[in-house]
Amino acid sequence: QVQLVESGGGLVQAGDSLTLSCTMSGLTFTNYAMGWFRQAPGKEREFVAAISASGNRTDYSDSVKGRFTISRDNAKNTDYLQMNSLILEDTAVYFCAASPFAHATHILRYDRWGRGTQVTVSS
Repeated sequence: QVQLVESGGGLVQAGDSLTLSCTMSGLTFTNYAMGWFRQAPGKEREFVAAISASGNRTDYSDSVKGRFTISRDNAKNTDYLQMNSLILEDTAVYFCAASPFAHATHILRYDRWGRGTQVTVSS
């Protein structure tokens, strides 16, 4: 059974840091690019960050560039989203996703999704 399980969400204050994790099971992790998307209430799900299957390429949305870092540990079948200098606008449900492409930033290229983890940033 294919599973992507996110963890690490929570309630933090503006300026704080948080690290999300996503662990894959049921698939060969190294065959998949990994991405993070987020969805705030009343808004569409949007791209946050992606890392290629090889791990040698990363991409970020303009809104998080310089504050968030995506990485992966292939030995643990896990990728991470390190989020620094969090702001109120980062509040959303964060979803981990897997793409069978070598690298992908478009949501339609992702076909495996986790259930999401809530990140709430307070002032």
